[in-house]
Amino acid sequence: MKRAINFNAGPAAIPQEVLEKAQADMLDWKGTGMSVMEVSHRSKEYEELHNHAQASFKEIAGMGDEWKVIFLQGGASTQFALIPMNFLPEGGSADYLVTGHWSKTAVKEAKRFGKINTISSEKDGVFRSILKPGDIKVDQSSAYVHMTSNNTIFGTQWQDWPDVGSVPLVADMSSDIFSRPFPADRFSLVYAGAQKNLGPSGVVAMAVKEGFLAKAKEDLPSMFSYKVQQANNSLYNTPPCFSIYILDLTLDWIKKQGGLQGMQKVNEEKARILYEAIDSSGGYYDNPVEKASRSKMNVVFRLKSEELEEKFVKEAKAAGIIGVKGHRSVGGIRFSIYNANLVPNVQKSVDFMKDFQKRNG
Repeated sequence: MKRAINFNAGPAAIPQEVLEKAQADMLDWKGTGMSVMEVSHRSKEYEELHNHAQASFKEIAGMGDEWKVIFLQGGASTQFALIPMNFLPEGGSADYLVTGHWSKTAVKEAKRFGKINTISSEKDGVFRSILKPGDIKVDQSSAYVHMTSNNTIFGTQWQDWPDVGSVPLVADMSSDIFSRPFPADRFSLVYAGAQKNLGPSGVVAMAVKEGFLAKAKEDLPSMFSYKVQQANNSLYNTPPCFSIYILDLTLDWIKKQGGLQGMQKVNEEKARILYEAIDSSGGYYDNPVEKASRSKMNVVFRLKSEELEEKFVKEAKAAGIIGVKGHRSVGGIRFSIYNANLVPNVQKSVDFMKDFQKRNG
């Protein structure tokens, strides 16, 4: 069996241990004689899995009893609309910290429901840094402040969490969830599409404090209501059982790696190796992001021509390194070094980079 070195931005690499466990369970999960994809979501076996995944999420994040975990369908992009639908009161406003493409998209959706104030780090149509503390002036009467913790397209990441005073802080953590410790108590709601660090596409993991959830609107369609979803333990309708199953296995894998502290240690080493290779290339590889804002999940760089970048992508694929083409909106090269990509994958890729430069310099 040959496994590719997978740097796809999402759906992304899943730990091999998790895939092997799923493979072993595929035809007979927990002695049921059925795949987890076939078992009733009302069965005792599935309920145990469902509740275990919720408990594991809270354990890893260091969240207490005031937190409720909800599993949702539709991806993080659907939450861009559902968050203001649930929490933006009539006549109220919310503040959005805009540091990349997806936070801009979240603003676009939120404006359908009310007044949105934006604070952006965009300059000349691009994002090369995260907002500085002095730039963040939050309206303390806002219903909430929304942020995106890591920006997959432009390769920026919050290294220090913003101070928003007493306003509830909501975070889209889709592309760096559980890659490092974070101060859960500073947030009122966090959410993430699973397909980067938590498993396959098809499920969103959301954690929300009870006090903030109590502020959600009541008169919403049931499938759009966070209150309804939580009251029914994310089982109001048939959930994406297989995606939640893989998520549960991935959470167990994260715990085996030493939790968030263990993942942070590995992820910082991967980022160090990759950025060191870029910075020592004499400008052959150019990372456009301010160093203090560099992402440890999505490392982006450019070569001196698009033709050379196309050659890089082609030769990388031939070497078993896939998914390194930058997002279509910005071009360039992007290595998405999520949790499942361990240090040897990054080191092999850096060896390829050095060889490519030697041959094409």
